[in-house]
Amino acid sequence: MILARMRLQLWITAIFTAIVGITNLVSAVTPSLPERIHILREVFPFPIRASGHLFAAISGFILLLLSNSLLRRKRIAWLITVGLLVISIVSNLIKGLDYEEAVLAGLLLIQLLSMRSLFTARSDSPSLRQGVVVLIVALLFTLAYGTLGFYFLDGHFKINGEVINFNLTGAIIQTFAMFFTEDNAGLEPQGRYASFFANSIYIVGAFTLTFALFMMLRPVLLRKEPATPTEREAAKRIIDEYGETSLARLCLLKDKAYYFSPSRKSVVGYVAKGRAAIALGDPIGPVEDRVETIMGFQKFCELNDWFPAFYEVLPNYLELYFSLGFDCLQIGEEAILNLKNFSLKGKSNQSLRTAINKFRKMNYEVLVYEPPIPSRLFKEIRAISDEWLKNKKGAEKSFSVGWFDLDYLQRSMISVLYSAEGEAVAFISMIFGYHKSEVTVDLMRYRSDLPNGAMEFLFVSTFELLKPHWEGFSFSLAPLAGVGESVHSRRVEKALCYLSKHLNQFYNFQGLHRFKQKFNPTWEPRYLIYPSWSALPDVVVGLVRADSGDRLLDYLRLGC
Repeated sequence: MILARMRLQLWITAIFTAIVGITNLVSAVTPSLPERIHILREVFPFPIRASGHLFAAISGFILLLLSNSLLRRKRIAWLITVGLLVISIVSNLIKGLDYEEAVLAGLLLIQLLSMRSLFTARSDSPSLRQGVVVLIVALLFTLAYGTLGFYFLDGHFKINGEVINFNLTGAIIQTFAMFFTEDNAGLEPQGRYASFFANSIYIVGAFTLTFALFMMLRPVLLRKEPATPTEREAAKRIIDEYGETSLARLCLLKDKAYYFSPSRKSVVGYVAKGRAAIALGDPIGPVEDRVETIMGFQKFCELNDWFPAFYEVLPNYLELYFSLGFDCLQIGEEAILNLKNFSLKGKSNQSLRTAINKFRKMNYEVLVYEPPIPSRLFKEIRAISDEWLKNKKGAEKSFSVGWFDLDYLQRSMISVLYSAEGEAVAFISMIFGYHKSEVTVDLMRYRSDLPNGAMEFLFVSTFELLKPHWEGFSFSLAPLAGVGESVHSRRVEKALCYLSKHLNQFYNFQGLHRFKQKFNPTWEPRYLIYPSWSALPDVVVGLVRADSGDRLLDYLRLGC
């Protein structure tokens, strides 16, 4: 209830700010009432009254830009808006004794001051400094641009009907006059080119000002290494003690940053992209610390102007996320095979038996390597991986899967398919350790000329080799599998089901699902947790960026 009231306040404030901005813009270009101008003539000379029009227009323009940042609770936006409202009140009174506009700005100022505790979201510090520098450079550049133009464009302008050739001092004064006088100090452009140049001064100034504001108000960005060695060591200690799924292993990869709960007992491994901070899986730590961890991560994201999200979470804690104001979306299913019960018997397994018999007769062989992996093997499987990536016309994915990295693979199990000639032709890497009785497939790569049925042979042979030591085998997430197929599915999930069928030409969703289904696994739903419908587009874009390593085209091209 409190959160909903706060959001309503922010929306009202953002809309109110936009209204004040529009009011200022309209007021700046509208003639003031004659009876009020008569009073002001006795107090302020014309140049000061004209500057009031200018500052009212500038403040109105910037207030429009800032309204969205206030909705995002940006502290710097609040500070700039408060300052601009003071300028707006003074400008409206000076330019035409427009007390109506001044009262409107005053009411907004009082509202913002009373809500100051809500505006806590930080801006990106390097971008903030860069924005200030850009603003200063923008002002100097605009001044230099106008000065040089007026200085070299002899005979293209008149002032009070007289053709004028500007000297350097006169060019500087005229440039200032473009922004601080109502009639540009009597400037009359002669010809289309001169008119274009005069207007371009405003365009250059508006563009550079907008860019500077964008830099000052952008969300916090993660640069270079997302986590320090100390943070990684602390995260590993927690994950080693409380990790329960293969996602725990992936949380230790180098692309992850970490949020630690206030108690320092739990950790969230996340990647920040744009305005989204996407955690991989549920928080890792003791169950009794779960609520405090999620709420702390929410607050942490708010301070950094991020939307918090949790990707590939289990169904166990959905009610907890709902109680904390989150929403959920099914994103697929994880296929899990019971190795102890796996068998090739039965009519449904006829195609698997055929493939197994075929490749056994061809003297194909499968070997499973456990850490430490011999260095010679990396050379063999790297050639397979490089060819596979080249054929897919893509690059390595990240975030929710591993990638071909020697340090990472050194701590994985690797199952390799060898031809009759002893050549490695396909491999799968497997994560283990956190789910004590289960192995999870990660990378799955093969030669382009691999005969049909070879991957089925690789998997079945791997199951047989693992069965004495492991109870379960996870095929990892099948994206969009089972999404939108129930009559009770939400509209957005049915839309995702529709998209999965039409995007299948880019990313083989259905082919992956059919391949995994051959082994008759149990399917368990996995979810995306996000804060609100308005945040979902940012979360989805952030997720695609995180998963693709900021390579959108590769993301669409690269299947498994």
